[in-house]
Amino acid sequence: MRSLNLDQLHAFADVIELGSFSAAATRQNLSQPAISQQIRQLEDRLGVRLIERVGKRAMPTPAGQALLDRVGEIDASVQNALDAVAGFARGTIGQVRIGTGATACIYFLPKVLEQLQRRFPGLEVIVRTGNTSEVLKSIEENSLDIGLVTLPAAGRSLDVTPVLTDPFVAIFAEGADVPDQIGPTDLVDMPLVLYERGGHTRTIVDDWLRAAGIVGNSIMELGSVEAIKELVGAGLGATILPAMGARLGRTQFPIKTRPLVPGLARQLALVVRRDKVLGRGLREVRNSLMTAARDWPTA
Repeated sequence: MRSLNLDQLHAFADVIELGSFSAAATRQNLSQPAISQQIRQLEDRLGVRLIERVGKRAMPTPAGQALLDRVGEIDASVQNALDAVAGFARGTIGQVRIGTGATACIYFLPKVLEQLQRRFPGLEVIVRTGNTSEVLKSIEENSLDIGLVTLPAAGRSLDVTPVLTDPFVAIFAEGADVPDQIGPTDLVDMPLVLYERGGHTRTIVDDWLRAAGIVGNSIMELGSVEAIKELVGAGLGATILPAMGARLGRTQFPIKTRPLVPGLARQLALVVRRDKVLGRGLREVRNSLMTAARDWPTA
């Protein structure tokens, strides 16, 4: 065995992840015979069988599982090599792939990216949104370089650096008659428009209500902070959101915010792989995110 073919490795990983050769072929925009040939060539090169069928699903053999466990490391090493030489390419300092949640993408990142673009016009930045678990998985697989996520975030291969405390606030239509501070009992009889389930933001809010023995009257659940604020401003209910996403002056209908008692906050952290080579582009992005987080108003 002289070398491994990355296309063959990715075809193998896709077959296992998706459970079939046809699904892997669709993802890679190839024919099924082409994927099958790549797998056969990889098995011939390694001298072992990598895939077996369990029912209708393609599953890894023990040898296949051993290889699959190392595909992420192989991808990371290749990307690190590319990052290391990217700065030598004329007119560029490389490409950086950022993963974060929707709120940070709308309210936190734009100014950071604008400043980076002015300072480093040759830097290419790609942003992908998702919840914490999705971003962490992509970082571990090296399909993202850095993440700005809501804690908790854990992984043996990850370096996690808390950078920002973002308090939550209650939001109401401007004309709502509400006290200066909002506790869980103030929301007992109010219809709530909440962020959709599945992410840390919603879990934090649910836990805050549950700790006071309150089951929120959720009438709507959405994945868009802007949509939630518009509905609240239109008088359909109240909501609880991170202060980062509760800034005034961005909605069609006027809204007002109130602090929570007891206080509630989420912790944001920067995440990279421990073995990630910090090329110049990634280093500049990381430093800019840390600076912006340090200067971000928390009140």
